[in-house]
Amino acid sequence: MTSIADLTPAGPDDHGDLRAQLETLTTEAFRPELAEIDRLSTLETARIMNGEDRSVPDAVGARLPEIAAAIDGIAERMARGGRLIYAGAGTAGRLGVLDASECPPTFNTDPSQVVGLIAGGPTAMVTAVEGAEDSKELAAADLDALDLGADDTVVGISASGRTPYAIGAVEHARRKGALTLGLSCNANSALGAAAEHGIEVVVGPELLTGSTRLKAGTAQKLVLNMISTITMIRLGKTYGNLMVDVRASNEKLRARSRRIVSLATGASDEEIEAALAATDGEVKNAILTILGQVDGPTAAALLASSDGHLRTALAAAAPRTT
Repeated sequence: MTSIADLTPAGPDDHGDLRAQLETLTTEAFRPELAEIDRLSTLETARIMNGEDRSVPDAVGARLPEIAAAIDGIAERMARGGRLIYAGAGTAGRLGVLDASECPPTFNTDPSQVVGLIAGGPTAMVTAVEGAEDSKELAAADLDALDLGADDTVVGISASGRTPYAIGAVEHARRKGALTLGLSCNANSALGAAAEHGIEVVVGPELLTGSTRLKAGTAQKLVLNMISTITMIRLGKTYGNLMVDVRASNEKLRARSRRIVSLATGASDEEIEAALAATDGEVKNAILTILGQVDGPTAAALLASSDGHLRTALAAAAPRTT
């Protein structure tokens, strides 16, 4: 297994080659019209930055067919027990870890179902781990530690589309038979070419040359929001636009749980409390007991036979109410 210490520092020739590569990337382009931005007022700079950010949703919108096709593939595999795994370095890796960490409280997923890998490991979330992003071997080792399978999906994330860690993750996953996505912000990227689904959201040069935590980071966050959220919708983790699989792990979420049951059923507070008590606080089950007029164990059985899809379980419960 390769470690950070095994990585060979780049020499002068390597730096020259990398500089030449960076000069061809849209995300690294220099914008002479902004060369004196440091002389503008704070308000003027904020207006320019806000204008830049407004272009990002349109860039994402141009890639919606590719995003949708990828999500359908992810949902199909996750329905069979597969996992969604993000892999990236730096900002891209942190965005993947962030999206993965939000899935358990929002959709009641097991922490192992959506996983974020960042080059250099957890330490790299807050401190740069030098050299980690330059190793395809580290990416392969990180995926091997998860015992990657054919029903899993690996999403390589890299603004430039050339980061070795992200490309290595996708290449290794593809050899293992997993579904692969390459999310980048440059056209004709190496990452996009390596993946089965290349999603290239071209947002153009950054306000600060090469600072891809800006528009590129925003674009990646928007796409990751779509990937996880719509996948969970496809898996029955919602009822309409209600988060019926929310995990009530704190007071705010417990209050939200009761509001969701109320919005879904129109039941009284007393009925809601009784339903949640009968279903160990499971929002989806509580809704089913009220709308389907069944008890807690029956609701659990109906949802199990419906793969967790509340609408399907309600349809199955309907004959019981006639």
